[in-house]
Amino acid sequence: MLIYDALKKDHVKLKDLLERLVHSADADDQTRASLLSEIHDELIPHTRAEEAVFYNSLASIPEGKDLVSSGYAEHMEAETLLRDLQGMEGVGADWTKMAKSLEDALKHHISEEEGRIFQAARQLLADDEARMMGQAFEQMKPEVSEGGFLQNTLDLVANVMPRRFAAPLRSFAHRP
Repeated sequence: MLIYDALKKDHVKLKDLLERLVHSADADDQTRASLLSEIHDELIPHTRAEEAVFYNSLASIPEGKDLVSSGYAEHMEAETLLRDLQGMEGVGADWTKMAKSLEDALKHHISEEEGRIFQAARQLLADDEARMMGQAFEQMKPEVSEGGFLQNTLDLVANVMPRRFAAPLRSFAHRP
């Protein structure tokens, strides 16, 4: 499977979960907590694997570096909104507004990625490279899921650092 198809498959799941979340204001606490947990379990492995496999590969190509720079920041924004929602007590206007902000932020990111970024990436990557990235992406997601908060946070930081500084951080993050 090409990286584009693997990412789109996840995007469809995330958009559905986000829509359900925005419409869950009248649901019980357990239902909302379950939805937030599902979104977390889809979003975090997706973003870490996407950054490590797709974004970092594109960033290593001179023509691709600027292409993905905003994607890292958008991932951080979405994760911050998600964590804020997970930490909020009760549901009210602020909760609903934040849930909608998360949905809007991710829909914007997905639209930008599936449009401009995929179009440019198809010009920069051969199909066999895109296929290998798709396979690496799918293999990496379960590893991220098992990594825990500290490792995932360190990976997030390492993905936006210059490569020569990121390597020591990654080795620290992946110690047994």
